[in-house]
Amino acid sequence: MEETISLRELFAVLRKRLWLIVLITIIAATASGVISFFVLTPVYESKTQILVNQAKNDQQLYNTQTVQTNVQLINTYNDIITSPAILDKVVKELKMDKSAQSLSGQIQVTSAQDSQVAQIVVQDTSAKRAAQIANTTASVFQKQVPKLMNVDNVKVLSKATVGESASPIKPQPLLNIAIAIVVGLMVGIGLSFLLEYLDNTLKTEQDIENILDLPVIGVVTNIKDVPKPSNVSRPDVAARVPQRGETYGS
Repeated sequence: MEETISLRELFAVLRKRLWLIVLITIIAATASGVISFFVLTPVYESKTQILVNQAKNDQQLYNTQTVQTNVQLINTYNDIITSPAILDKVVKELKMDKSAQSLSGQIQVTSAQDSQVAQIVVQDTSAKRAAQIANTTASVFQKQVPKLMNVDNVKVLSKATVGESASPIKPQPLLNIAIAIVVGLMVGIGLSFLLEYLDNTLKTEQDIENILDLPVIGVVTNIKDVPKPSNVSRPDVAARVPQRGETYGS
């Protein structure tokens, strides 16, 4: 027998397990909010931009090939910025209690396509320290890159600053709660259908007809569903005990 499931049956399952879906969603959203606001440590981000050009003399003019070469060297500069040759000096200058390898995990160097501008992005649990790391990294790179490569034209376009009301980039509580609500709904709906699939008990006459393929001849009513008889007294037929000397009907 081929089984078919209608949309009405699906909605009936969801309606039956609605309390479970709502409960799981509320628990997921609450847990996400508590973790985002009280458990996770806020992380701040600070950025600084640098412009790197090749060394040029008075007879050398900028042309398309020179610019293209500078763009191709951006990846090399990125590796140099996050190398121990630069970060060891940054750690020493800022007197940080961490290694260059650990600090490199906080620094990301990006550049736009076909751009000679590199952007040093630093993430830290302190907004002030993130700005200090970004500015110090740019300054050390500016001093050290002429010794490492034939480059003596490094300019810092913008320094990292700390605003009065610096806000962390992560965690994002509202986004986390929204994701938790979606996940909670998916888990709740999936669990509802799973419980319905595992429930093989017969509850209605329709279940007997569908599963056993047998007609229903009669139904035994639940004793709780039988109405109780009303105990209404009738004064006109109430029994009266006769007194001495009296007979019935007198």
